[in-house]
Amino acid sequence: MAGFARVVALLRGINLGPNRRVPMPALRELLSGEGFKGVRTYVQSGNVVLSGSGSPEALGRRIEKLIAGDFGFEVPVVVRTRDELADVVARDPLRDAVDNPKLYQVTFFGSEPRADAMERLEKLAADGERLVASGRELYCWHPAGIARSKLAAAVADRRLGGTARNWITVTTLLAMADED
Repeated sequence: MAGFARVVALLRGINLGPNRRVPMPALRELLSGEGFKGVRTYVQSGNVVLSGSGSPEALGRRIEKLIAGDFGFEVPVVVRTRDELADVVARDPLRDAVDNPKLYQVTFFGSEPRADAMERLEKLAADGERLVASGRELYCWHPAGIARSKLAAAVADRRLGGTARNWITVTTLLAMADED
């Protein structure tokens, strides 16, 4: 696929309740119909592996416009190339602390998170939680669970602008990007 880069598109805030529903088969059909190649999805939370031409930022904007036009609502999309995602996995700053990948999250941002936002988040860490900002990602370990974590809730706040995936999802998406 000359001229096409393998990327991972992460959709923020879909399929969490009765609103903002984006069925994965319909999303695959939409993106394939618009010229993206090798479109594959993983779970219902908006993880797409595909090949397309253009910068990651341009691909994200294009996917956002397609979703808005087809589904009728805006969905922020963060895109990482296959190599950028491999770097996220390789940089894993908490690999020696984490013993349950379901409780380990990486939040992906369009740009590096602001220092003041990170300071506020650090103050919310409790029950052995750890967080490390590295580049455009925030790695968070929630050993006591995510559901009642004030830190996890604050990281998920839409005003922060990121989209989180657990470690199993991150590594699965990288494996999927390597398959095609």
